[in-house]
Amino acid sequence: MNFNHFDELGQAIMVDVSAKQPTMRTAIASAVLQMSPELLAAINSGGVAKGDVLGVARLAGIMAAKKTCDLIPLSHPLAIHNVTVDFEQDPDSGRLTAKCKVRAFERTGVEMEAMTGAALAALTIYDMCKGSDKSITIGEIKLLFKEGGKSGVYQREDIA
Repeated sequence: MNFNHFDELGQAIMVDVSAKQPTMRTAIASAVLQMSPELLAAINSGGVAKGDVLGVARLAGIMAAKKTCDLIPLSHPLAIHNVTVDFEQDPDSGRLTAKCKVRAFERTGVEMEAMTGAALAALTIYDMCKGSDKSITIGEIKLLFKEGGKSGVYQREDIA
């Protein structure tokens, strides 16, 4: 791996991807929220005072993925072609997982966009529900899958 992303003065630089050929890039990332089963039931039944929690979180995740280059220094602005945010739930344990999938025909990967989308969807859920329960936790923000580019396909071994 090449970790030399500094100029002759030791200053961080944006990696030059201009010589790379564009390929279709896909990445899927997730963020896990842990809450009480009762709060998860309230989210699903529309019983949270701020409204449609998952709908707003989905929109926040999509918007965040599109704005990643404005949030993470030295990341490249990308022409994203598709972003989806979906949710998986375990009602008995109160576990809610936000999954963000990003696709683009680009010279560099979309992993950071997917991770940003998943993280912001989770943060939005927390924000909308904190009035009911401040003990919600967000964790396990991770890349699940990526394909495209020189490094090819990556799939986490700990997922089915």
